[in-house]
Amino acid sequence: MRKLSAVCVYCGSREGGDPQFVREAQALGRALAAAKIKLIYGGASVGMMGTIARSALEHGGHVTGIIPKFLTMIETPLEGVTERVLTEDMHQRKQIMFNRSDAFIVMPGGIGTLEEAFEMLTWRQLHRHRKPIVFVNIKGYWDSLIALMDHIVDMGFAHDNLIGFYQVVNAAEDALPIIEKVLTLEPAE
Repeated sequence: MRKLSAVCVYCGSREGGDPQFVREAQALGRALAAAKIKLIYGGASVGMMGTIARSALEHGGHVTGIIPKFLTMIETPLEGVTERVLTEDMHQRKQIMFNRSDAFIVMPGGIGTLEEAFEMLTWRQLHRHRKPIVFVNIKGYWDSLIALMDHIVDMGFAHDNLIGFYQVVNAAEDALPIIEKVLTLEPAE
């Protein structure tokens, strides 16, 4: 079994329009801290990102924020993180996040969240990694995306193994257990 020591969380730089998103972000931060799993995230103090990181820190967790230098002018970096990594650009940020993580959790977010998640799905498809990817589908947030991925497979633009590259849970508290389960079932890279 592969060991889970660090999880990258992709999520919005906004909180969304439903307070349940914030509650789930807080729950994920608590769960990561309780399990002594490092949080690797985008480094900002705003939105879902800031909420998850603050929650992890408040509960004694280890938080690594990875943020491009230019983005520090747009999204204030969170103070008090365990480690901050400043990168030259978004590509370097994503590579470091990938290198330091054993799995990926995709919380609700916008196009940046989608872009990051799809890059990990693409890398998985191209056999660049076998790390678990979990979408947290709070209040059906990812339903349309999941339907789209099914449609892509149905229309013949992706192999049906795409569906096996990711898991879907409805609550943040279910993300870590499903990652642990996937890690026990899949061989190391």
